[in-house]
Amino acid sequence: MSKVKEKYDLILKKAEEYRKSLNYTEKIRIRVGSATCEHAAGSTTVYEEFRKHIESSGRKDILLEKTGCTGRCSCEPIVGIFVPGKFPIKYQLVNREKVHKIFIEHVLNGKIVKEYVLDQAPDSCKYHVLMCDGSGCGGALESGIRFIFEMKLEEVGFTQQDVLLTSIGCLGFCTNLEKSLSSAQILVRPDNVIYKIRTAKDVEEIIENHFRNGKIVERLMVKDRPISQRFYNLYGDVAFFNKQTRVALRNAGVINPENIYDYIHYKGFLALSEVLEKNDPDWVIEQIKISKLRGRGGGGFPTGIKWESAKKQKSEEKYIICNADEGDPGAFMDRSMLESDPFSIVEGMIIGGFAIGATKGYFYIRAEYPLAVERIENAIRECRKHNILGNNILGSEFNFDLEVRLGAGAFVCGEETALIHSIEGERGQPRVRPPYPTESGLWSKPTVINNVETFANVPPIIVYGAEWFREIGTDRSGGTKVFALAGKINKTGLVEVPMGTTLRKIVYDIGGGVAGGKRAKAIQTGGPAGGCIPEKYFDTSVDFDTLSKLGSIMGSGGMIVLDEDDCMVDVAKFYMEFCQDESCGKCTPCREGTKRILEILKRITEGKSTEADLDKLERLAKLVKRTSLCGLGKAAPNPVLSTLTYFKEEYIAHVKDKKCPAKRCRSLIHYEIDQGKCVGCTMCAKNCPVNCISGSRKEPHVIDTLRCIKCGRCFEVCRFKAVMKI
Repeated sequence: MSKVKEKYDLILKKAEEYRKSLNYTEKIRIRVGSATCEHAAGSTTVYEEFRKHIESSGRKDILLEKTGCTGRCSCEPIVGIFVPGKFPIKYQLVNREKVHKIFIEHVLNGKIVKEYVLDQAPDSCKYHVLMCDGSGCGGALESGIRFIFEMKLEEVGFTQQDVLLTSIGCLGFCTNLEKSLSSAQILVRPDNVIYKIRTAKDVEEIIENHFRNGKIVERLMVKDRPISQRFYNLYGDVAFFNKQTRVALRNAGVINPENIYDYIHYKGFLALSEVLEKNDPDWVIEQIKISKLRGRGGGGFPTGIKWESAKKQKSEEKYIICNADEGDPGAFMDRSMLESDPFSIVEGMIIGGFAIGATKGYFYIRAEYPLAVERIENAIRECRKHNILGNNILGSEFNFDLEVRLGAGAFVCGEETALIHSIEGERGQPRVRPPYPTESGLWSKPTVINNVETFANVPPIIVYGAEWFREIGTDRSGGTKVFALAGKINKTGLVEVPMGTTLRKIVYDIGGGVAGGKRAKAIQTGGPAGGCIPEKYFDTSVDFDTLSKLGSIMGSGGMIVLDEDDCMVDVAKFYMEFCQDESCGKCTPCREGTKRILEILKRITEGKSTEADLDKLERLAKLVKRTSLCGLGKAAPNPVLSTLTYFKEEYIAHVKDKKCPAKRCRSLIHYEIDQGKCVGCTMCAKNCPVNCISGSRKEPHVIDTLRCIKCGRCFEVCRFKAVMKI
């Protein structure tokens, strides 16, 4: 046995002994979400309340744990109750009062508190069958396996109370051979057994043996554990989660992010041990190239090619940097991964460092992410303690260490050369390329910079195979992509789907559609550097290339849904305000161009523009895009150009008719009171901050439009819909 394998097995043994000492399999486990958003929603108080209840009960068979963020933002704090042999139950919006009821009724007496359950409780069925709906298994389902399942269950008299069938996202364990044989994978809960089905006979055997007699069908079992299984075991009954394919977020909500043994139990550092045992940097780079992993920070540059370029450079010192300077409005993917699965990012960086020949790496994290910084620093300490960082890692001859550097929150420092200057102690401004950082980067040494999500994908590529990862995605982009789904959507949060998934599936199947029953108008992807894609293009598959053709970008993964009440001119102005404010000022096109674009947009939204402004706006936006120094300036005009392309009629309405069709631009609207509807309740007058509404009680009121500041408060408080926005 090699030294590396011996060292890894020793750490793995410690991890399993630790879990065994806690008696995981026989205890009731209470898991409380612990991340920035969860804390803001009150999870720290919830955790403490559960601790007090456990202590007061005197029970020794209850284990209280922290876990990372699952990504279901609008339902936090989320608490999971895991009773051995039972379906996992997740509770939403838990507070101090709910803790008491959940603990007494569910934890102590075994009765689920259904009114608090996240989406649904599967306790009404004996078995819950999750049917993989990925590109491989999905074809098998279409060819009739699901129909056969339903027919056979009906034949033996089983109802949904006996066996409930649910289609889910890709389990992530197919091969080309299996796809050609039209097989399908199913996960049976709560036994957490995966079967591979090809024929009607297979279905009959599972129904007769497993569902009727409780005996597992060994010959149909998938012996290896697919990467998504552990997540589906816990969250497979929740519609928001079971349509996703979790690779980068595989451990979010599954492990305790502060416990290295929890990470190791789920194949943590197995990839690193395999890489160090093989001791072949070229093999690592080749695997990353085969996987078709492209940088998830926005540019989409092939990761393997970037690593290969750095490895070829002749230098005694090389560096690798994790770009965690997430600054897009509405984006929180990187923060969530750093807080929920920090060891995975560390492992990806060590493997990257080995591949390019670096001995030092840096986490560049914005200082506004204190919990992310704390957990990464904890992960680094734990790794050093277990000889996973430092000299002769895992008994090999590879030396590598990590350090955290804090960013001050400048958006431009997301650009790699500006980020490098910031780490060096200089002002965060980009420089002209070439030379590229892989040739001359940090302190003029070859440097690789990848973002958080890119590094999170590296360990599973090594463990599960480059071919497997490539098959999940598209021809040009392997794997999955994490998006922060926000805006006018029913279910906000983090969404991870295979490359090539349509916008419509993300918005409606996972996000639950547009909030308030409104009509979707557009989706803005890629943050301030992205464009607005109209609803008619929602059937477009999400990929770097397809979004680029529509005038947008994937970016780091921001995705904001806009509805019929959103003004596209106002949206373009919002993003231009952000980019103009964040411009570092080094190059004239970006420094001056974004300011002039913003001035034109303000004139348009204030009703002070002419038709000539529209031509100026388009020409200036194209000029800034073509001539700016770095990615910020080159992409800043995207929201403007895309809205001009797809929503030109709204610009014309603002300019010619001096009206805002969405009634969002304050200068182009006014408020009136419908005399026929007004009952004289005086609510509008009481809430007006400038006292411009007059009228006696029980008589129609009137708004003095000259004094009105158009704050809209009267419109919001009127219960009789008498106040009109015009």
